[in-house]
Amino acid sequence: MKKSILVFTTSLLLVVLTGFTTIHNSSPQQEEVELTKYKQNVIATYYADKFNGRKTSSGERFDNTKYTAAHKTLPFGTMVRVTNPANGKWVDVRVNDRGPHNQKLEIDITKKAFVAIANTNSGTIKVDLEIIENK
Repeated sequence: MKKSILVFTTSLLLVVLTGFTTIHNSSPQQEEVELTKYKQNVIATYYADKFNGRKTSSGERFDNTKYTAAHKTLPFGTMVRVTNPANGKWVDVRVNDRGPHNQKLEIDITKKAFVAIANTNSGTIKVDLEIIENK
C-alpha cells in the first residue's frame, strides 16, 4: 500500500512539474523583432579606448570590443538599433551606461559598433535610433 502511494505521489509530482517547463527552440536570429521609432537625425559618437576596463553606470566593466552604448535616459538593458542613414548600415547595441555628457550628443556607442556603421575619422555621425522590443 505504501509503495503504491509513493508511486502515485511521484507520478503526480512529475506531471505537475512537467506542466511548468517550456521548450524554446528559436534562436535570437529566428525571433521576430518589433522596432519602435525613437529618435531620428541625432548625433552619435564613440567611446575612447581609455575607458576600457572602467566601470559603467550599470556596474559592468566597459569593453570597447562589445556592442554596448551610453544613453541619458533609456533603461539599462534596452536594446537600440543605431542606423546610419547616409549608408543604410545599422548595428544593435545594449544600453549599459549613462551619457553622453555633451548636450549635442544623443548616444555614445562602442568603437566596435561605430566601425560597423561609419568611419571613426568622422568622430560623430547623424543616426536614427530605434528601440528593439523582443516579442
